Amino acid sequence: MNSATVRNLLVRGMLAGLGAGVLALVVAYFLGEPSVDSAIGFEEAHAHAHEHEVELVSRSLQSTAGLATGVLIYGVAFGGIAALAFCFALGRVGRFSPRATALLLSGTALLAVYVVPFLKYPANPPSVGDADTIGRRTTLYFLMMVLGVLLAVAAVIAGKRLAPRLGTWYATVVAVLGFIAVIGLAYAFLPVVNEVPADFPATLLWRFRLSALAIQATLWAGFGLVFGELAERLLHPKPARVSAGSAVAAP
Repeated sequence: MNSATVRNLLVRGMLAGLGAGVLALVVAYFLGEPSVDSAIGFEEAHAHAHEHEVELVSRSLQSTAGLATGVLIYGVAFGGIAALAFCFALGRVGRFSPRATALLLSGTALLAVYVVPFLKYPANPPSVGDADTIGRRTTLYFLMMVLGVLLAVAAVIAGKRLAPRLGTWYATVVAVLGFIAVIGLAYAFLPVVNEVPADFPATLLWRFRLSALAIQATLWAGFGLVFGELAERLLHPKPARVSAGSAVAAP
């Protein structure tokens, strides 16, 4: 794959990430923001009178312009990274079309980058978590994320190397089971973080975490569909149709 094609795929990946970010923004605004507002209301109701701080950025600005800026920049950045990963994966993970490769890459990225750390250290709404442990919690989360990405790559490599001996089906099953086994060991040995207040509403916590998962699923599914279509048209363009009336007979 030459540099011009890589550059074109990178631009398309960033555009696809922007489009997927718009979809994720809609989900975040209508599904996630109500849970955030409820969590903030819970925090304010249980805060002492002398603990009120000056609000540097209004809540209305956070839930509109701030949310849009964060989600769209996140979509463009990860779209560019995913496009570069697509350039490397195309033709190396199997004889898949660009559409199928993009969807496979998006699903794997969702699993490794978000679902794996999410199941161990799920997202928490405002009023949940100790400010003194935020550094430790962030380190554990990113450690789980890096581990998920590395194990996903290792599973793909192992599956390809086992395929000549076991066949594609059994090699895939062995690679997936190995991935799950190592992730399970990581879940067992890494420390547990549970800082949810005892009186925090369980339904609100569930809705917040479900909305966080829905935002990521929308982002990566949208990216896979949009980028797959753009990559397919770039790499496998359809031949131009010539109408019968425009054909000129050769002398």
